[in-house]
Amino acid sequence: MANRVPTISSHVLDTSRGTPAAGVTIAVSRVESDGRETEVGRGQTDADGRVADLLDRPLEAGMYRLRFVLGERSSFFAALAVDIRVEDVGRSYHVPLLLNPFGLSTYLGS
Repeated sequence: MANRVPTISSHVLDTSRGTPAAGVTIAVSRVESDGRETEVGRGQTDADGRVADLLDRPLEAGMYRLRFVLGERSSFFAALAVDIRVEDVGRSYHVPLLLNPFGLSTYLGS
């Protein structure tokens, strides 16, 4: 088995339709202790609602902000920002988003 480089990934599902949410833009920024943000990657979900690697550089310990741009996919939410804490840089972090017109849910996936 080849060594995998740890990354941040996502999977967006539209639970109101029971389908993957293709075409959702996700931007990832590192958030410094003083609140400054530096974008470290972005991607767009594929036909299966997935982005396998959102980072443009190696994963480092620290705080990251994932910004999901939902646009017309939701009747109420235009975007969602989720802050995550990365402590173990030897593993990947998968952050799925379940969406419907009036609700959003996310969790640490596998």
